Amino acid sequence: MAYDERLAARVRALLASRADVSERKMFGGLTFMLGGNMCCGVNGEELIVRLDPGHEDDALASPHARPMDLTGRRMRGFITVHPDGLAGSHLDQWVHEAVARAETLPPR
Repeated sequence: MAYDERLAARVRALLASRADVSERKMFGGLTFMLGGNMCCGVNGEELIVRLDPGHEDDALASPHARPMDLTGRRMRGFITVHPDGLAGSHLDQWVHEAVARAETLPPR
């Protein structure tokens, strides 16, 4: 499973203060789980973000975001962000959005 270890370390650092985080290999990369629910992940050099489906269109208006499509079908409620959209505080914003979504889901 190939994923950008530096990006994974950056995400890990953003989630380090949480006690409910675990990691799982999924989607050909690394997925960060909160309370047993998928939050976000790293696939290759890109970030996978799980978000409220009602916010998906707004998120896709960002220049480096696109619908997540790993299986030939668009996965609603998930987007992929190109590395150019992860510089500086942008990664923090995407991870915050994913955490906000994961916190609305019942623990597994």
